[in-house]
Amino acid sequence: MPLFEQFIRERRYLQNISPSTVSWYNHALKWLPTESPTQAELKETALRMREKGLKATGCNSAIRAINAFLKWSESPLKIPQMKEPQIVLPTFNAAQVKRLITWKPRSFYERRLHLLVLVLLDTGCRITEALTIRVSDIDLDNLLVTLDGKGRKQRVVPFSFELRKALCRYLEKPIPDALLFATRRGTRVSRHSALRSVKLLCSRLGFDPPGRTLHATRHTFAITYLRRGGSVFHLQKVLGHSSLEMTRRYANLMTEDLQAVHERVSLLSRG
Repeated sequence: MPLFEQFIRERRYLQNISPSTVSWYNHALKWLPTESPTQAELKETALRMREKGLKATGCNSAIRAINAFLKWSESPLKIPQMKEPQIVLPTFNAAQVKRLITWKPRSFYERRLHLLVLVLLDTGCRITEALTIRVSDIDLDNLLVTLDGKGRKQRVVPFSFELRKALCRYLEKPIPDALLFATRRGTRVSRHSALRSVKLLCSRLGFDPPGRTLHATRHTFAITYLRRGGSVFHLQKVLGHSSLEMTRRYANLMTEDLQAVHERVSLLSRG
């Protein structure tokens, strides 16, 4: 059996990786010219990624999968990670969040969309995690929801009293096994449909949606959490990050925070 197939087979059946992770490995390993690449071939692989137009973040995603394969095959070689640009994470501002929260939906589809936005803003969960929530995953008494995260890792996160009110209004006749965000036929709402609906809602409410619109709700939650005194360690658990380094990105204060601090400490400020 080819090494690539054996690697993915072991990951799939021995480590129980998800179908999306299998797809990720398959896509990444296609960059390698051979199952036993030399250091020169690995360097050429990284160069081809950039020549094909992949950004540093995209390259690093593939490189992580390739390096996992190289380690599994007991190769002493690896591809160094590329330096990624430090960009300001897209977020919703306070006025935009208020418009989203106070929007009054009317139809079934509007109520479903409004609840989805509230769940994303209140828990910081990924869109795929939100769309796979079942009614039985919600503990209304203790204000907790169980999420299926990346790598089939479940976690339990808290939600607010306000979200519980919205959930109770939405779940008039709850069916435990049903998806929370189901279509009329009971099937799962697609990520593409959710993205389109949220973008249209933003436009309807009078503002342009931020980049990476659905993930921007997660960024907004994280930054607000830290601004209001939340611990970066607790935030790591809530977001389901495997390492603290991933969470530290949110600890970088936003520009307006830096401006506010500078105004207080500047030697030229009065007072």
